[in-house]
Amino acid sequence: MMIDGAHALVTGGGTGIGAAIAQALADQGAKITLLGRREAPLREVADSVGAQAYVTTCDVTDPAQVATAFAAARERHGAIDILVNNAGAATTAPFAKLEFETWRSTMSVNCDAVFHCTREVIEAMVEAGSGRIVTVASVAGLHGVAYASPYSAAKHAAVGLMRSIALEMEGRGVTANAVCPGFVDTDMFARSVATIREKTGRSADEARAELARLNPSGRVITPQEVAAAVVELVRSDRNGEAVEIA
Repeated sequence: MMIDGAHALVTGGGTGIGAAIAQALADQGAKITLLGRREAPLREVADSVGAQAYVTTCDVTDPAQVATAFAAARERHGAIDILVNNAGAATTAPFAKLEFETWRSTMSVNCDAVFHCTREVIEAMVEAGSGRIVTVASVAGLHGVAYASPYSAAKHAAVGLMRSIALEMEGRGVTANAVCPGFVDTDMFARSVATIREKTGRSADEARAELARLNPSGRVITPQEVAAAVVELVRSDRNGEAVEIA
């Protein structure tokens, strides 16, 4: 798919991986819509991306807000050609101590939101005979992670949703894929480091090194590496893939 001139909407676009994806797509000539709950960081990214970037605030777990935000994005930049489901959140707890509210909220932002956002674009993409949907999942959605069962379950569901949609989209010009990073150097990663420090007394460097060893590469992934994988999937006709980046 040609990215130049296409309209790309990125959820969770105000920080980390989402900001890197928005920048990478803008560098290829895409018109960008940045969507997230907090306006200030979205504005900062928009200033970096350039004049074409449009900002709209939204809670992606609320289907009514999603509908309103996507309508505003279409009014500004036209039909949405590329959807990047990036918004996500993680919490850690032993499963035996997990509260249902934590389970439900984690599933809502990491899985339900993918459903809401994808439903907003899928019919128009099919009618146009062209479209790209990429969901930022996680290696936790492929292999599971201890003490993060809601997050892992939600990411497994998100990967499964992309694979199912991909099968339905065969031959229609629309693709649905997932990227599955390991530990990425983002604010979420920094919170994980802080949690390890608090619970174990280890230094920040020791905590970072411990998490880095869990990636097959032995290092922490950069947001730009994830963004490059998203751009590659958008450009290609690959469909139904879950690309591991670790």
